[in-house]
Amino acid sequence: MGAYFDPLESWKVPHFGLFWNRIKNDYPKVEVRAPIPSREGVEFEFGVAGPQRELKIPIRCWFINQDDTRLIQVQNNVFIHNWRRPGGSQEPYSHYDDLRPIFEQEWRRLTEFLREQSLGKVNVLMCEVAYINHIDRGVGWDSFAELPRVFPSWSGVTSGSFLPHPQAVSIRAFYTMKEPDGLLEISLQPALRQADAKDIMQLTVTGRCKPASSDEKEILSALDAAREWVVRGFTDFTSAKMHEIWRRTT
Repeated sequence: MGAYFDPLESWKVPHFGLFWNRIKNDYPKVEVRAPIPSREGVEFEFGVAGPQRELKIPIRCWFINQDDTRLIQVQNNVFIHNWRRPGGSQEPYSHYDDLRPIFEQEWRRLTEFLREQSLGKVNVLMCEVAYINHIDRGVGWDSFAELPRVFPSWSGVTSGSFLPHPQAVSIRAFYTMKEPDGLLEISLQPALRQADAKDIMQLTVTGRCKPASSDEKEILSALDAAREWVVRGFTDFTSAKMHEIWRRTT
């Protein structure tokens, strides 16, 4: 779950350390990463034709909890909370209803920090919810010739008989979200899972939408709407046969 906002012009490199000091008991590990480009997720997805703005602080910090299951990503125009399962871990899957209150708490800590440091008020441009799914080879499919069994929108049919079955397939599709204003992105790519060297298809479903305002209530409402599109979009994009295999109930 994340929020993208106008760059905070007063945010300086030392503020990463000051903010970490505030959350360090919950997120004792830190990593410095390259920033997420400002154009990604805002201008491209919503069709805004304005020029790409360059970040004055070209870094992003990851603040990670002790067991590596949760992290916060911060840069001067982005705030993201991630849940993840470390390789080989048996950590139970965390659902949206479990993680939403955590995002709310951490977002509140960020906005309180900004207010105390006189860094300005955030103007949120977009909210985002993303799910990353691993679809194992051997569970409902064995080769990319069987992809239509998993994804009904992919037929694999050609206009002639020259081409053999594909060795691999990547898909990237965008769907307009009507209420609220936004976009659903579904991307598929073959991958090798590092934890167990298993062949998988990685399906990422991302909902992005504009909140009605930058108020916390509206941000959470936009996240809820994006999450609904992600869940319903995943269901619609995958086959009823796979739902049976996954024992999907909703």
